[in-house]
Amino acid sequence: MSGVMSALTQGFSGIIFGRGETQRLPVRTSTGQAQAVYLPTAAPGLGDSGVIIGREVYSGKGYIYDPFQLYGQQLPAPHWLVLGESGNGKSALEKTYVLRQLRFRDRQVVVLDAQGEDGVGEWNLIAEALGVKPVRLDPNDFSGEAVRLNPLDPAIAVTGQLALLRTIIEVAMGHTLQERAGYALKAAHTHVMRTVHGRQPILPDIVEALRNPTPESCELLSLDVKDVRVWGLDVALVLDRLTDGDLKGMFEGPTTDGIDLDSPLIIFDLSHIDRNSIAMPILMAIVGVWLEHTWIRPDRVKRIFLVEEAWHIINSPFVAQLFQRLLKFGRRLGLSFVAVVHHLSDVVDGAAAKEASAILKMASTRTVYMQKADEARATGKVLGLPRWAVEIIPTLTPGIAVWDVNGNVQVVKHLITDTERPMVYTDRAMTEDAVEERVRAEAALADDPAA
Repeated sequence: MSGVMSALTQGFSGIIFGRGETQRLPVRTSTGQAQAVYLPTAAPGLGDSGVIIGREVYSGKGYIYDPFQLYGQQLPAPHWLVLGESGNGKSALEKTYVLRQLRFRDRQVVVLDAQGEDGVGEWNLIAEALGVKPVRLDPNDFSGEAVRLNPLDPAIAVTGQLALLRTIIEVAMGHTLQERAGYALKAAHTHVMRTVHGRQPILPDIVEALRNPTPESCELLSLDVKDVRVWGLDVALVLDRLTDGDLKGMFEGPTTDGIDLDSPLIIFDLSHIDRNSIAMPILMAIVGVWLEHTWIRPDRVKRIFLVEEAWHIINSPFVAQLFQRLLKFGRRLGLSFVAVVHHLSDVVDGAAAKEASAILKMASTRTVYMQKADEARATGKVLGLPRWAVEIIPTLTPGIAVWDVNGNVQVVKHLITDTERPMVYTDRAMTEDAVEERVRAEAALADDPAA
């Protein structure tokens, strides 16, 4: 009876006040038809060929990236810029990326490892795991086993040697080499190349030729020997730092035997060098030219050149110009340059703003980890990131980054396997509790990417 009364009451209320809500029969449809109703909310991926990075946060699908596969189709250049505050996952991304790239047979990687502790570089555990001996450059190593790179190595063309010598001197002096000093350097280099036989020419030979120029080096322009000696004095003093001064031990002798340029992974351990000293950009210049002439070859091998603390390169006009040429040259021969920096303002507001802008334009891939709001806005303006990406950068948690691959912008959670984890987390300052907490946080994010 109560059911009948309830039905009558609802019917009467409907007549007086109208029906409170509409009733709709369930709809049965196919998945294909439903796609037109429920539109996708995630951007398309980069394909299914390459290295697995992790998962795209909003869709949960796998994120695969490989500059060599994308080059020429979706990427105008294979170079990559990685940005973000310390402790947010840049180092973990670099290491797992290299480990995963090395699983391909036609890959080779050079790493400039500028960080470390306990006397070894940050990449030391990976080197040990792969049976690789890092090339450790140390100006304070007096054991007789120090590794040396010779700027006058015969593997470097004569014109390349002279250009490298000029770059070293300009970096150390902080200004462009004047014409007279440049002539004195050229005359000394020409004399050494003509007179040294049976061994590699070395920097002390150049210093000696600058201190004691020969009449033959002055005859062409009818110059006085005393004038040429004065012109080359400052150059000789700069090079003397590399041969018998505070930078001694890395460049004043023949290139050390045993550097395996055919190894899949070559690590230059720079952790013993003061990152704020003039030695770092000088070293970057020498390593860059040495690799250009000895490592990069037209042999169809895809090469990756990864530089930590890359602002030492981009912030020096002379070194930046050198690397700019290397990047242009490397695109033709399959070179992907990976630059890792903390803040974009470190380079775009520095002494090499023009050169830095040119290098940034070559980096078609940009990965941005968490940054403070002001820095994120500045980064977004320089890189041309969409507004929504700029707004979420300050809110990103460790391991999650905004990826911009030539305009394809996505938020990606980097995933690390159990095998990789012991080699990736090398910060000994972290306590065991902190490590366990970080692992638990990663596991939770893996279960719920949107968390």
